[in-house]
Amino acid sequence: MTVNMTKGQAISLQKSDGGSLTSVRMGLGWQAAPRRGLFGSRTREIDLDASAVLFADKQPVDVVFFRHLVSDDGSVRHTGDNLVGGVGQGGDDEAILVDLQRVPVHIDQIVFTVNSFTGQTFQEVQNAFCRLVDETNGQELARYTLAGGGAFTAQIMAKVNRAGQGWAMTAIGTPANGRTFQDLMPAILPVL
Repeated sequence: MTVNMTKGQAISLQKSDGGSLTSVRMGLGWQAAPRRGLFGSRTREIDLDASAVLFADKQPVDVVFFRHLVSDDGSVRHTGDNLVGGVGQGGDDEAILVDLQRVPVHIDQIVFTVNSFTGQTFQEVQNAFCRLVDETNGQELARYTLAGGGAFTAQIMAKVNRAGQGWAMTAIGTPANGRTFQDLMPAILPVL
């Protein structure tokens, strides 16, 4: 069963049988919003990029994004850059896989961001979402719809953090501006 998350909501990543999730996928999907013009409506390709910033005690120690597809320790992997989006309501346009059992013990949070590399704002995006999937069986665990459009070029989507012996996910949904994860660091730090 999928949990449709709201901004600020946290869920445990423990399985219903009491076990812990071992491998998850953070998926991102979107579509370009049609724009009305002189000759009818049209869409412009939108290049959104998913990133995962790994933190240890509130300090960034690694990042996974389209130019660094695998974390230094191999526990987090980006599946590749999608330059146009388009799946929207269903599957993932970009995905980041996290092997929770392999994440080094000093890493206590992984923050997932999305940004418009080409600088287009979220006013030009529709049907954007992030979702968390149990990679062992393909079950969607949680979905957060990135709503609101807006004159910003990025969003701090969600984070997974250590919680006792397991992990928890929190939907963040904070708008920001920036073309890369580096531009977003000032907006990420307050949500740690």
